[in-house]
Amino acid sequence: MPFINVKQLAGRTEEQRAEIARELTAAYARVTGVDPGVIWVAIDEVPLENWSLAGETYAAKRDRAAAAERAEQDAG
Repeated sequence: MPFINVKQLAGRTEEQRAEIARELTAAYARVTGVDPGVIWVAIDEVPLENWSLAGETYAAKRDRAAAAERAEQDAG
């Protein structure tokens, strides 16, 4: 019983998550020959404030980008 675990930033729609699960299941079944009916897929969505890159959370990156955009609009 294969188990595929995906960790991603929160924010994908239910339809997108369902498509990810379908596509991963189909690809695994095609490559391995395993019956798709026994392939498990779990998608864990991590909140922006719990995921970081280069020591900065994505929430902080989002806030910094929004502040820069506001400053640019105010200057323009």
